[in-house]
Amino acid sequence: MKNEKFKKFIKDYLPYILIIVVVLLIKRFVISPVNVVGDSMYPTLHDGYVMLLDEIYYKFDKLDRFDIVVIKYKDSSGKSELIIKRVIGLPGDTVSYDKGKLYINGKYIKEKFSHAETKDFGPVTLDDDEYFVMGDNRTVSLDSRYIGPIKTKDIRGRTIISIYPFNKFGKSDY
Repeated sequence: MKNEKFKKFIKDYLPYILIIVVVLLIKRFVISPVNVVGDSMYPTLHDGYVMLLDEIYYKFDKLDRFDIVVIKYKDSSGKSELIIKRVIGLPGDTVSYDKGKLYINGKYIKEKFSHAETKDFGPVTLDDDEYFVMGDNRTVSLDSRYIGPIKTKDIRGRTIISIYPFNKFGKSDY
C-alpha cells in the first residue's frame, strides 16, 4: 500500500519537481536576474532596473565593444560586489580619450549611446585577458579609469534582456 502511494506521488509530482530543478539550474548557471544599483550607468540604466544576465553563452561568443557586463569587483578591503559597466576596450586594445573623444588603437570611435562628459586619459594598453570598462555616468562611475582593467575571469556575464521596468522590457542593445 505504501509503495503504491509513493509511486502515485512520484507519477503525479515528478514533472513539477523536474521543472523546478531545471529552472533553478538555469537560474544558477545560465541566466540570472541582476539589479542595477546606483547611477553609474545613467542615463542608459537607472537605479532599480532589473536585467537578465547571460552567464554562459558569452563565454563561447566573444564580448563586443559597448556590451553591458556585470563584473565581480573586490574593493581595497577585499569585500566583493557586483558592478555593471559598459565594455569600452577589448583584449589587446589601446584605449584613450582625447578632447572628450574615444580612441581605440589610435583611431577615433564614435560612441552611439548617451554618456556624461569623459575627461581625457590614457593611453591604456590591455593584455590579452583584460577589458576596459566604464559607466555611462562618467562623473560618478567607479570603473577602469580608477580600478584598472578588468580580467576576463572577473566578468560574470553580459546583460541580454531588461525585464523591469516593464516599459523598458526587451533586448538590452543599448
